[in-house]
Amino acid sequence: MPTRRHTLTALGLAGASVAGLAACSDKPSFSDSAKEQEQKSAKAKASITSPAEGAADVPAGHEFTFTSTDAVDTKFELLDANGAAVAGEMHPDGKGWLPAKMLTWGASYTAKVSATGDDSKTFTAETKFTVMAKPSNEVRVISFLPDNREIGTGMPLIFQLSRDIPKDQRAALQRRMLVKTEPATEGVWGWYTSREVHWRPKEFWKPGTKIFVDSHVGGMPLGEGFYARANVTFTGTTGRQLIMTIDDAKAPKEMVVTIDGVEAKRIKVSLGKPTWQSSSGIMIIMEKLEHTVFDTTNDPNARERYRADIDWAQRITHSGEHLHSAPWSVQHQGIRNVSHGCVNMSPDDAKWLFDITKQGDPVITSNTGQVLKWGDGWTHWTESFEDYAKRSAIPLS
Repeated sequence: MPTRRHTLTALGLAGASVAGLAACSDKPSFSDSAKEQEQKSAKAKASITSPAEGAADVPAGHEFTFTSTDAVDTKFELLDANGAAVAGEMHPDGKGWLPAKMLTWGASYTAKVSATGDDSKTFTAETKFTVMAKPSNEVRVISFLPDNREIGTGMPLIFQLSRDIPKDQRAALQRRMLVKTEPATEGVWGWYTSREVHWRPKEFWKPGTKIFVDSHVGGMPLGEGFYARANVTFTGTTGRQLIMTIDDAKAPKEMVVTIDGVEAKRIKVSLGKPTWQSSSGIMIIMEKLEHTVFDTTNDPNARERYRADIDWAQRITHSGEHLHSAPWSVQHQGIRNVSHGCVNMSPDDAKWLFDITKQGDPVITSNTGQVLKWGDGWTHWTESFEDYAKRSAIPLS
């Protein structure tokens, strides 16, 4: 039987390497597997653009990016050190893939992207990397609203952070805060302060809207060596549409309460006296307290010093305007304004209203002589949607 060398000699190729033989032939190399051949001949190509191969400092909130060409189908997958698939999905804008949960600090992973062309051949690229060690500087991100809360139709979605977020980091954070609603609702995030970002719909929420905020922020860098501590979510619904309207120019002075567009009650009220006018604007119920105390006796900047026990109080501004029971002003209610800026009403009316309102129900006042100041409460509705959108770190498209 001839040896391999004898065969090569007979072909006039004695001394040629296997690699050299393959290079002069269209036939596959002896070392090439069927899979490798498919990779080389596949029409589609793909690559992982981030993270880089062998990276050892990848944030636990990394967003994976990749490219493909001439592909009819592209698939991305992330595997942990044991080869188990990590759950996740593409960002809605299609620019990257997000894991459903934060990656584990210090753990190793493999990212793979596969592209299949119209020739039915698949090209696969992969990258191995390691997540950075857990940082000592973390930022807490929390939802102001607790889960499963039914809110009023004027309520913004409020998320608070434990540290000021630099302006150059806000767009990246905001982009990870995904708002999903049923029915679909147009809205936008706006930075209320450097530590609060609020989402408001273009119009008041439709009654019965289901809301889910899925913030994939855990482990992402937030500037100056700080990282978000964890992902955060919010689940809630909107209730019926209850709106309270007061026009101080009309007589008698009344609050008109409507529920889903139908008038439910008219309540006689007394607003802020001429030296302490109530605000005109669109406010919302911020806080509800069955019993509280208004006490300015120790306030060095108090306009007037007084102390009063208050029932059925509903805050509508940071500066102290409330809807509340005021038995001492019943004789003035519906006729003249005598309060310290609050909306006074009888004990029975105050309790009736308290029992049916929700946090986020709108209170619309007009013609009081004092315009509601931006930031004195949840004043999102004092601006047009277009102006409010200017507070977003991501311009409206």
